[in-house]
Amino acid sequence: MEIESFRALLTDEGRALLTELRGFRESDELALATRLRRDHPVDLVRAAFEQARLRQRAAAKFGSDAESMYFTPDGVEQATRRSVAEWRARRFADLGVRTLADLCCGIGGDAIALARAGVRVLAVDRSELTCAVARANADALGLSALVEVRCADVAEVDTAGFDAVFTDPARRTARGRVFDPEAYSPPLSWAIGAARGTPFGALKVAPGIPHELVPEGAEAEWVSDRGEVKEAVLWFGTGAAQPYRATVLPGGHSLTGTGRPAAAGPVGRYLYEPDGAVIRARLVADVAEQVGGRLIDPMIAYITSDELVPTPYAHAYEIGEALPYNVKRLKALLRERGAGTVVIKKRGIAITPEELRRQLKPSGPHEVTVILSRTDHGPLMMLGQPVGAAM
Repeated sequence: MEIESFRALLTDEGRALLTELRGFRESDELALATRLRRDHPVDLVRAAFEQARLRQRAAAKFGSDAESMYFTPDGVEQATRRSVAEWRARRFADLGVRTLADLCCGIGGDAIALARAGVRVLAVDRSELTCAVARANADALGLSALVEVRCADVAEVDTAGFDAVFTDPARRTARGRVFDPEAYSPPLSWAIGAARGTPFGALKVAPGIPHELVPEGAEAEWVSDRGEVKEAVLWFGTGAAQPYRATVLPGGHSLTGTGRPAAAGPVGRYLYEPDGAVIRARLVADVAEQVGGRLIDPMIAYITSDELVPTPYAHAYEIGEALPYNVKRLKALLRERGAGTVVIKKRGIAITPEELRRQLKPSGPHEVTVILSRTDHGPLMMLGQPVGAAM
């Protein structure tokens, strides 16, 4: 998308086109485009359709806000999900942050959440198009009084006097995802320095960041939304007593700990599958302690217990049988239960659920959950149901 095409969308004619395209269906595109080109410039119609498609894609991240926001293809892909941005904005606000420099702001997803939390934001990006989009989004959502957008190299921005800095370095290049934190743009070391230059700081990193790369004195937080790990953030200045945090959305449940190991023991009546944020933060032992349980293997993130203890940090299953893994025996057990739908979960066993399902050839009216795991005593198969489902 060229900046001239984008600016045309901000005119009265461009906005009117976007309003007309709201909710359009792909099957209607050809006829609709043909009609609109009779009264509007071809390039403007093309840009409006592109923006309408981006808004439809963005609805998964931004909900109803997407209908009035503006996007670039990269912006839709890389922007922070609204629920996650709102969680981070609440954390900043609870720390007393009232002014913040949002470096590498992208299309402004985080700046919007921060402004809604009452924080005055300087949003900085080096792309002229991206800055124009971020500015348009602040205007569209009535937040321009709290969001100043500046097109600049973040390394040249003076953050002195701000309560906090938030940096979201680019972790992709034309060749794909970047795994070396020093290859981020800006590099991780620079972003850490920026975060430490104000009373509070945070910077987004890849969820797979090794724990040994978490800087001394920082708090590493992994955030999941509806069971999917969305990001990791390094926090500075929070005074956190524990170095690791797992946050589960929706609900804003947050668990902290030191990443200690957990003891293992025999399979009980219940099995807990920890949330991905808990696993990334290495807080499985803390969840095991909460539910009075133990691991089924010291290196596998499955918790078992004899009593059911509700927790937002794991999904619970009631186990009917736990046997040594054997495909022939498993197939017979599923046939006895009339299992036509088999939900397969596994850890530490070199087989894909699709491959196993082909071997099992399930048929019948019932659904059964099969959980496979490596243990010190060999591979194990457990049959059960999610807690709350009929056994």
